[in-house]
Amino acid sequence: MEEQQNQPTGGNFYHSPLQVNLPNSNTILVLGILSLVFCWWHILSIVGIVLSIVTISLARKELFIFYSRPNSFTLSSLNNVKAGRVCAIISLIISILVFVVALLTIIGFFALQPIWGMVE
Repeated sequence: MEEQQNQPTGGNFYHSPLQVNLPNSNTILVLGILSLVFCWWHILSIVGIVLSIVTISLARKELFIFYSRPNSFTLSSLNNVKAGRVCAIISLIISILVFVVALLTIIGFFALQPIWGMVE
């Protein structure tokens, strides 16, 4: 019996190159989710701000890499980068708002305290 060889049907003999994941796609997604976790804690929202900025900068670099050679990378890794970037943008907005409110609350608390020498 003859061995059957796997040959493409039709006249297209071009083999597309092997697609790989973007280098930091999973890292960007994890950092975006972590920034969402840390954005709700009052003074610790500064951690959410830092993680968001790092995630946005990494995502920008990865999107530039993807769009320079779109056929070399998988779409699932692009979707991970986009999802992480969206999480980071949302987290950055929430973190800044929470941090400002927490800071104003602390300043207001100390402003209401009596100053030495004013108590009779």
